Amino acid sequence: MHVSTSPATARRVLVVDDEPMVREVLTQYLIADGFEVSEAGNGDDAVDLIAGDPPDLVLLDLMLPKRNGLDVLAFIRRTSSLPVILLTARGEEADRVRGLEAGADDYVVKPFSAREVSARVKTVLRRSGVVEPEALVTAFGDVTVDAARRVVTKGGVDVELPRKEFELLTCFLSHAGEALSREDLLQKVWASSTEWQDPSTVTVHVRRLRGRLEDDPSNPAHFVTVFGHGYRFEP
Repeated sequence: MHVSTSPATARRVLVVDDEPMVREVLTQYLIADGFEVSEAGNGDDAVDLIAGDPPDLVLLDLMLPKRNGLDVLAFIRRTSSLPVILLTARGEEADRVRGLEAGADDYVVKPFSAREVSARVKTVLRRSGVVEPEALVTAFGDVTVDAARRVVTKGGVDVELPRKEFELLTCFLSHAGEALSREDLLQKVWASSTEWQDPSTVTVHVRRLRGRLEDDPSNPAHFVTVFGHGYRFEP
């Protein structure tokens, strides 16, 4: 068992996987994203940590020594509504389905990117009501967003964003990794539909965000176009 800390206000994630490299990569990325992280390499240690001091979310591998992931999940569901994201291999579809039916909130298939896992963690925490979008200071690239204070910096320099650009940015942060249509963004940010607002409004505001926050606005790394649909924010 191992515990890594970040700021005291951070939400806590328990990473349960028998592969040390997987735990290390996920732990480093989650800490960089503002979480506190605990680790367990087997099912028995995971149950002890959950019973002793429950985290806010569990990243749970299915194939574990001593007690498998489905047994750990069963223990969690007997005792709490703690959010759980399964870490599964491609060939474990049957177990993945069993896990979802047993109460897992989401799953990620190996091999995965740590960035994707962190985005899923944030999404599941928000969906479960454990954390609101404004509760964490979010960082991507050299950009830091403190939603509660409405402060954005890039490379340590304050960036002044007009109100709608800031609201669009926080909407993207709240839906990291999700493909959002222009119509979705109109409804979420402008509280409008295309009946009252031209979708090109979104295009203009995304272009401005790229100009202020991307290193190369013509080849964006974070505010990515999903051709024929809309946009996706990549942390």
